[in-house]
Amino acid sequence: MTILGFMIPLSLGMGLVALAAFFWSMRSGQYEDMDGAANRILIDEEMGG
Repeated sequence: MTILGFMIPLSLGMGLVALAAFFWSMRSGQYEDMDGAANRILIDEEMGG
């Protein structure tokens, strides 16, 4: 039963860290261009130059 006293705060802390990382990635623009990276891999660079 004492392990629950250790595991519950640990899991809450890990959840808060994950939430902070998600909000950091939202503010830094990680999700602004979701289709651009997927389309750039298909474009042949030799055709443009």
